[in-house]
Amino acid sequence: MTDSYAATQERMPDLERRITDDPGAFRVLTGERPTGSLHLGHLFGTIRERVRLQALGVETFVILADYQVITDRDTAANVGDHVRGAVLDYLAAGLDPERTTIFTHSAVPALNQLLLPFLSLVSEAELHRNPTVKAEQAASGRALSGLLLTYPVHQAADILFCKGNLVPVGKDNLPHVEITRTIARRFNERYGEVFPEPEAMVTETPEIPGLDGRKMSKSYGNAIALSMSEDETADAVRRTVTDSDRVITYDPVGRPGVAGLLSTAALCTGSTPDAVVERIGDAGSGALKAFTTDAVNTFLSGHRARRAELADDADLVDRVLRAGNARANTMAEATLAEVREHMGMGYANG
Repeated sequence: MTDSYAATQERMPDLERRITDDPGAFRVLTGERPTGSLHLGHLFGTIRERVRLQALGVETFVILADYQVITDRDTAANVGDHVRGAVLDYLAAGLDPERTTIFTHSAVPALNQLLLPFLSLVSEAELHRNPTVKAEQAASGRALSGLLLTYPVHQAADILFCKGNLVPVGKDNLPHVEITRTIARRFNERYGEVFPEPEAMVTETPEIPGLDGRKMSKSYGNAIALSMSEDETADAVRRTVTDSDRVITYDPVGRPGVAGLLSTAALCTGSTPDAVVERIGDAGSGALKAFTTDAVNTFLSGHRARRAELADDADLVDRVLRAGNARANTMAEATLAEVREHMGMGYANG
């Protein structure tokens, strides 16, 4: 049975206690599709949580799923730039490549080979029921591709190749963890114990509003990228559609643009939308935009300075990826060999 968001939240205190007591018992797999620049939503929603887990001593793998860029688009144009930018943002935010393995999908063949046996463990109906598959297809307006249909199984391979047992997710991604658990359980029942059944870990801020009030997303064009300059940030905030009512109120349904600005300012000042409302009062949207711009630029100033310093080392990203890809390949090849052995195909391991 698919786990509910509420049930997962209820388990979080116990899970946090177990992580704190024995961080070495956990291995995290998390990551992004490099379809654009990382933004505030990534920082608040996932990256800071990875840094926290790293500091606790949890072994962490971060995948830049470049192969999955083409699940819902015709081209992987600019993917190299997006990968490099993401690595710089990870490092600027505090991820340490000595403690966290950062790697790319396309560089780990053995991981992708797990897709084949895993596909034999799920039905077509189960894949069609996945809400992310349905949502991505609807958003793309295109025919359902085989890659998009099997996207949840590919994500299961991402998690299980390193025998990850902890997956930080937002509400929308819980079904991916559930199908991964199903695949792990069915493989173990059919061939013998190889994989853990990973646990979902709900982050404190699973959904970050964008400047227009919708979920912050690269595809919506409502995000503030971590790599933006101060002037680019000011321009993005300035272009947010608001209204002529000078009295600022927090109304996500009736005033989505104003609500998006309030939420962004609140996150960056460690406050609440209502507190920002009190501060702006009846000064109007212009004052709110100025306050939001200053809040974001102040909050990101340290990140931007560290990022610029890191970018001065022209070979840094390549070194990080070479080391991460090497570690991921070692892990994936060992797991694939174990899978083949349990499936009676050990003769292929030589």
